Order: sequence, then structure tokens, then C-alpha cells
Amino acid sequence: MKLNTKTRYGIRTMVELAMDWEGKGLLQKDISEKQEISYKYLDHIVSALKARGLIVNVEGKKSGYRLSRKPEEITVYDIYKAFEAELSIVDCLLPDGRCSKDKACATQELWSGLNTLIVDYLKKHTLKELAEKQTNLNASNSAMFVI
Repeated sequence: MKLNTKTRYGIRTMVELAMDWEGKGLLQKDISEKQEISYKYLDHIVSALKARGLIVNVEGKKSGYRLSRKPEEITVYDIYKAFEAELSIVDCLLPDGRCSKDKACATQELWSGLNTLIVDYLKKHTLKELAEKQTNLNASNSAMFVI
């Protein structure tokens, strides 16, 4: 299983917005610069996050974006769902997945269990956790200097 670029960049975008939770919102150009994501590509990411209801426009001149809910209320899985359909590591686990061995496959239970572990893991981790970790990493990296 490999997460696509939009999903990975979407999570990074959301972390950036979570670090500014108490602020007035961030401009797309600032997110683009801080996360090193092209402005044009970020348009697609922002559109998906807005469509999923995870971010909203900030009112006023030079409108930016902010989270629609508190960072602790948004899971990594919520962000994943903005870019992907239901997580399924194999096609036979999809709701409309068809397999000729559906009722007679020893591995289906294995894949189902692994799929559940991944989904539960993504649901367990919140945007608040990631934002706090990133804030700490930023602080420790800016405190480093070379003599």
C-alpha cells in the first residue's frame, strides 16, 4: 500500500493549518512556501480538503484558510478520506469487490485484519498530535547552530 502524493501533501497542509489553529488563518501562498508544495498543485489539495469539510475560507481581504474543527477532532483518516475512497489493501475487501474465491479464501481474513489495523491506526492519530510534534521539531531544528 502506498499513499498518493495528494494524500501526503494534504496531511502536511492540514498540519500547517493546525499549527496556526489560534491564528487568523493561512494564505495558500504561505502554505505552499512552508511546505514546499507548488501553488498550483496545492489548489487541488485545498479543493479536496474544502469539499470534505475539513477547512474553510477565512473571511476578509486576502482570504486564507483555517481548520473547520479543532485539531484534536480531526484524524489522519479523516484527511485520507478527502483524497481516497474507503481504504482497502486488496480489491476483494471493497464493498463491491468481487472475487471468485470469496467464501473459500484462507487469505481474505488475513487481509481484512491487516486492513482494519491500518484504518484503526489512522483513526487513532489526530491532527493535534502531528501539529505538536511538528512544532517541537521546528523548535529543535531552529535551536541548532553550527560553530
